[in-house]
Amino acid sequence: MCVAVPGKIIEINGDFAKVNIMENITQANIKLVSVKVGDYVLIHAGCVIEVLKKDAAEEILWMFSELLEGMNEDTAASKG
Repeated sequence: MCVAVPGKIIEINGDFAKVNIMENITQANIKLVSVKVGDYVLIHAGCVIEVLKKDAAEEILWMFSELLEGMNEDTAASKG
């Protein structure tokens, strides 16, 4: 299964952009879409595949953080 993740464009250099994904900075190819600094985007396999509205990106990020929190709780419960 593949998952696309949302992030925010913080810098553009030619065909690549620096993207902030949950406080992790990564590079993504932007050749498939037209983006600008400040846009929220969906990234899959290192490529920006869609520009998102801010509220949609924030909702997806909230879901990811809830999943991560649940995984951390499960890990802590199995250790203790």
